[in-house]
Amino acid sequence: MSSHVMDKDTATGVPEVPRLKGRGTPLRERFFQLSLWASLAVGVIFLASLLAYVVVEAWPRLDSRILTNFPDIIDPSNAGAQSAVMGTLWVIVFTAIYCLPTGVLAAIYLEEYADPNRWWNRLIEINIQNLAAVPSIVYGILGLGIISRGLGFGQTVLTASLTLSLLVLPTVIISSREAIRAVPQSIRQASLALGATQWQTIWRQVLPAAVPGMATGSILALSRAIGEAAPLLLLGGLTFITFNPTGVESPFTVLPIQIYGWISQSRAEFVSLASAAIVVLLVILLAMNSVAIWLRNRYSRRW
Repeated sequence: MSSHVMDKDTATGVPEVPRLKGRGTPLRERFFQLSLWASLAVGVIFLASLLAYVVVEAWPRLDSRILTNFPDIIDPSNAGAQSAVMGTLWVIVFTAIYCLPTGVLAAIYLEEYADPNRWWNRLIEINIQNLAAVPSIVYGILGLGIISRGLGFGQTVLTASLTLSLLVLPTVIISSREAIRAVPQSIRQASLALGATQWQTIWRQVLPAAVPGMATGSILALSRAIGEAAPLLLLGGLTFITFNPTGVESPFTVLPIQIYGWISQSRAEFVSLASAAIVVLLVILLAMNSVAIWLRNRYSRRW
């Protein structure tokens, strides 16, 4: 017989598959795994060191004063970040109100209604993907030139919310599209076969199944927005405010701007204040990410 014919195992009679030489050797696999573990260890060690440093610096000021007191340049021992915390909550809530409905509706159109063969739909998709990678400072320039000065909204919560909405909108659209695309086509076809319209199919079948993915992507996008300082500094966010916002037309400050203002001071007491504000910001971010994980685990479905 020809030498290319596979030999049979004498015990079972099953043809033996020839082994490929030089592929997937245990030594290479072991080296690759060690490289992955080493890279992970480096990242975790640096992150843990940074967090430990921040907590140690913030420990003298991790009390209720950081949440109940207003900033004070003269007496940092009694200063707090109440105006920055409330300003952050105001800005992020209105950012969610502006960007989440727009992003979800845009994702529904692009995924369910838009014809990918039309040139304008392809142009929209390319622009969305490109805008997701634009630096945040560019959005700050856009907000300053068009929203703040062009529309006359000034240095207000409304301007900050609209600017951050533009910043995270591409991320919300992309994550929502991926969540909608993950819903099997068989569900759509079954709904349409039973006489439902396309919108009824989307509203009652597709969107409920895509909620975990859309919620996770949206919360992570808002987590990015809550930590942005560059566009808000360019918009004229104030570093020293001793009052809470009362509406969308109020002046504002947020935690990243307040942290930047305290770090810029020369006295050592402000370093502890800035570190305490960083811990507060991290707690808010962890809470938002925990909600995203809970929503994903609570409403996720396996197809």
